[in-house]
Amino acid sequence: MQILNIIRPDDWHIHLRDDETLTLTVPLAEQTFTRVLAMPNLTPPLTTVQGILSYRERILAIAKNTHFTPYFSVYFTNNLTAATLHEAKLCPWILGVKLYPQGATTHSDWGINDITQHFDIVSVMEELALPLLVHGEVTDNTIDIFDREARFIESVLIPLQQRFPKLPIVLEHISTAEAVDWVHSMPAHIAATVTAHHLAFNRNHLLAGNLRPDYYCLPILKQQHHQQKLQQAVMAKNQSQFFLGTDSAPHSQQKKYSACGCAGCFTSPIALPLLAEVFSLHNALSSLEAFTSINGAHFYQLPLNTQRLCLTQSTWEVPQNYSAGGDAFIPLYAGQTLSWQCQPTAGQPTHE
Repeated sequence: MQILNIIRPDDWHIHLRDDETLTLTVPLAEQTFTRVLAMPNLTPPLTTVQGILSYRERILAIAKNTHFTPYFSVYFTNNLTAATLHEAKLCPWILGVKLYPQGATTHSDWGINDITQHFDIVSVMEELALPLLVHGEVTDNTIDIFDREARFIESVLIPLQQRFPKLPIVLEHISTAEAVDWVHSMPAHIAATVTAHHLAFNRNHLLAGNLRPDYYCLPILKQQHHQQKLQQAVMAKNQSQFFLGTDSAPHSQQKKYSACGCAGCFTSPIALPLLAEVFSLHNALSSLEAFTSINGAHFYQLPLNTQRLCLTQSTWEVPQNYSAGGDAFIPLYAGQTLSWQCQPTAGQPTHE
């Protein structure tokens, strides 16, 4: 049996949700990750430092691992002020500002339509070296959904970076060759997160044979050549600009399996085993630690974790569902078998 021992990973893009759902998402996250960057698209969104600190207390009230550390970003709305940015910069638990184009994804209704109208705010961010974390898709319905990330890079991100060349930027959950190429062309203060599901799957898994809502996410899964470009980027030796952000996004079974099914893959229970499987398939296990445990910490200027995590090459079946607050949450790959698993830890969430 092959054993892989790595620095304990971090997840630099996760949706923990709120209220009773935290009783599921927090235990799952702390089983695998020491640090997480929890997204601010709650209802209502996290737009103030006080609101973020209150949310942090709700998370920590559930966490059992004393080493588990949640970090946050401020939601970029039309009402974001320079004063909030200065306050956020002084808060050790806030790592940046999250940009959602309005209507791009779940709970993005408070996002902004035109960042050029907010260059005064972006200028302050550049001055403070406060990273801009970007959901990189245009929302124009005349543009094909498979082209929206590439179009965003061309029409929004490139002009933004040229105007604010010192601004740290993380292009989140990238899904295209264009995104990989853009990050490769940029200096070290430009980076990208990549999900386990964009590395493991392509649009055939979503659409071929039948429509599979568990694989529906935004940015949507792309063609195989985009998937392969992502794999090459994260598995390359000595790469440092790409790191893990699972974008694990739990939705109740009722909301996910509906005529207006929610976008998002619930991957928290399988992220590391799935990554180990993908990296192993490409003989790149030696690159897994940098992607999951080193590059993100370096980007956010945080120390590496002192704890370690053990992955073993042994099969297990992904639970059919997990439960919280009376709702069922179906993980990606439910009922299927993975060939790697994390060493068991205490506090396993309830599943059926």
